[in-house]
Amino acid sequence: MASRSPKFTTTYSAILCFIAFSPIVAMASVHDLLPLYKLPKGLLPREIDSCCLSNKDDSFTMELGKHPCYVRFSVGEQQQLVFFDRKVKGKLGLGKVREVSGIMAKKFMVWVNVSGIDVDEENGMLEFHVGPFSQKFPAEDFQVIHNCSSDAAIRLPFSSLLQPAALG
Repeated sequence: MASRSPKFTTTYSAILCFIAFSPIVAMASVHDLLPLYKLPKGLLPREIDSCCLSNKDDSFTMELGKHPCYVRFSVGEQQQLVFFDRKVKGKLGLGKVREVSGIMAKKFMVWVNVSGIDVDEENGMLEFHVGPFSQKFPAEDFQVIHNCSSDAAIRLPFSSLLQPAALG
């Protein structure tokens, strides 16, 4: 059996140690990471297969294992239907998510793209941005992690109706 050089063993051990103790890798799930950014853990559905977070600019990409993915949040006395695309991207910051893509909310029978999320800690609210508009919901309503639903009774977002497979 060939012996390994001390330099290789030390480098290999350092890499394993970094991976084993890295806060992101050691997390049980991406839902455990969200509170570190002052975001509620139920903001995202349970079926996240992978999550990559850049140390350079805090950009992230998440891939969902179940698609389509619809989640019905109970916010206050209302039901809010949200669609998560197969890939969700954005930039994570303390108490905020910017440049979001891959999340749509249904408002008045129209699907709109969620472009950002802010935490209003003082009032215990989450503010969801849709272009120039925004709406606030109680942050406590996003503590429970929901499962994706692929319920066929729920209409698909308008953009998915324009895909060739849906037209044929």
